Amino acid sequence: MDRNDYYGGESSSLNLNQLWKRFRSGDKPPENLGASRDYNVDMIPKFMMANGALVRILIHTDVTKYLNFKAVDGSFVYNKGKIHKVPANDVEALKSPLMGLFEKRRARKFFIYVQDYDENDPKSHEGLDLNKVKARDVISKYGLDDNTVDFIGHALALYLDENYLDEPALDFVKRMKLYAESLARFRGGSPYIYPLYGLGELPQAFARLSAVYGGTYMLCKPECKVEFDADGKAFGVTSEGETAKCKKVVCDPSYLPDKVKKIGKVARAICIMSHPIPNTNNSHSVQVILPQKQLKRKSDMYLFCCSYTHNVAPKGKYIAFVTTEAETDDPQTELKPGIDLLGPVDEIFFDTYDRYEPNNQHDVDNCFISTSYDATTHFETTVQDVINMYSKITGKTLDLSVDLSAASAATEEE
Repeated sequence: MDRNDYYGGESSSLNLNQLWKRFRSGDKPPENLGASRDYNVDMIPKFMMANGALVRILIHTDVTKYLNFKAVDGSFVYNKGKIHKVPANDVEALKSPLMGLFEKRRARKFFIYVQDYDENDPKSHEGLDLNKVKARDVISKYGLDDNTVDFIGHALALYLDENYLDEPALDFVKRMKLYAESLARFRGGSPYIYPLYGLGELPQAFARLSAVYGGTYMLCKPECKVEFDADGKAFGVTSEGETAKCKKVVCDPSYLPDKVKKIGKVARAICIMSHPIPNTNNSHSVQVILPQKQLKRKSDMYLFCCSYTHNVAPKGKYIAFVTTEAETDDPQTELKPGIDLLGPVDEIFFDTYDRYEPNNQHDVDNCFISTSYDATTHFETTVQDVINMYSKITGKTLDLSVDLSAASAATEEE
């Protein structure tokens, strides 16, 4: 059941008219932007790691048959005032202007260690037990400087803060391997893929699959009220005088506001442009990560750009997003470092939304609530939440060891 007249809740894709209705009620989009229907503007813009958990889930559930993907052109990082391509292996490390000559050699050795690391082969461990050794200590063994650690941790391993440095290094190394493996999958310029016509395609594809197995979707259901019995257990959801009976309720935080707590706020700018982001090799689709240290902030900033090549805008138009975890109440000023990298924009919309996580006891009330989407421009954090929810709801562990060659078929045009 969904209170909206479209699939996907928060993570829908809007056409131009819907975008104006949401952010500039009463106004009409200017005609020079082209036809409204040619736009699919994601409300939660995220790319998918080509070898990551979401792609594995899509293959595991066979949802890939309803979707077409295309590789994302570029993956970049902001360092000392400039945008650079993210080096992902030993060869790229030697070419990267992010590092000086001696640092390149040290980084190359570290990348080779990561590439050769195999959890089941002690010979590849170089005497380090990554279940015990901290990430910080592995990094210092290879003598990498803070500048290198900054882009490796945030743009390759995709950590949100610096806490990972004092945790066991296994997760850090696995994340770096995931980036390199994803990059190798489609031999594109980045490790990311993205569906044609935008992310709104994802929930629609899952809705189709659900229908095949007897699921029923109801859109435009106002005031979905979860009903509880005397013991506080959910037994149904009421809308327009009718109650759908159930054993378990699964929902986002907006449907059960008294069972969640606020954990943060996301600030973002949505921009329509007539050119790619400068200094990204004219990439028609790209991610740029601005690590927190580079901006003297507590959290990273993300640039996400897509265009007509992924069928999300008319020919010659680009959609760019600047997103971060809000640290002030002034998104315009806070997002300025990212917006300044975009060059001229045709239209810009500013927005903030609160982030929530559940604080209920699902075994007591039978309610399973997702955590709000974060500011990252990739799905790795969200998918972990979904997998955890799956285990709580079913009592089973999701086995995602699937044959990834099936995914290559879904991106054949690449």
